[in-house]
Parts: sequence; structure tokens; C-alpha cells
Amino acid sequence: MNLQPLHDQVIVRRREAEKTTSSGIIIPDSAKEKPQEGEVIAVGTGIKKAGEATIPLEVKKGDKVLFGKYAGTEITLEGQEYILIKEQEILAIIL
Repeated sequence: MNLQPLHDQVIVRRREAEKTTSSGIIIPDSAKEKPQEGEVIAVGTGIKKAGEATIPLEVKKGDKVLFGKYAGTEITLEGQEYILIKEQEILAIIL
């Protein structure tokens, strides 16, 4: 990927939406909701505060994360969809 996020920004690839329910019912595209979890693809350099050292981000490349429904900005790079999101909008790291 030819994109490096700045400061406290993180690039996340959203998890694929479920195609069927647990009981086997096929979900049509019009009824699918976008998943609120994904994998961190790239992270920024950290938060810079005046007169202090740079504070590194808590998330790292490869982490599975949970984020808000309306968080971030959707972008498309090389045919893939990603979300550019601030670290503070990430709700949790999935262990």
C-alpha cells in the first residue's frame, strides 16, 4: 500500500459482511449492514504534543478492532475499500 497515515490516524480494512444468517437464510445486498469491525492495515506516527515526546498509538498493524458505525472516512485504494479513522474513534481491540 502506498499510503502512510499521519499522526493519530489509522487505516482499517472492514471485515466482510455476513452473507447468510446462522439459520441459513441468505441476506440480500440491500439488507446487509456494514460490519463495525476490521483489521488495522497501517498506523500513523503518534500524537505530538507541544514540548513533549511523541506518544505512540496503542493499536498496531494486524490488530482486529471494533469501531463506531459512523466513524472515519471511507476511501478506495487500488480497488480495495478502507476506512481512515482516528485512533480515538476505535472502541476496542478484539483479542
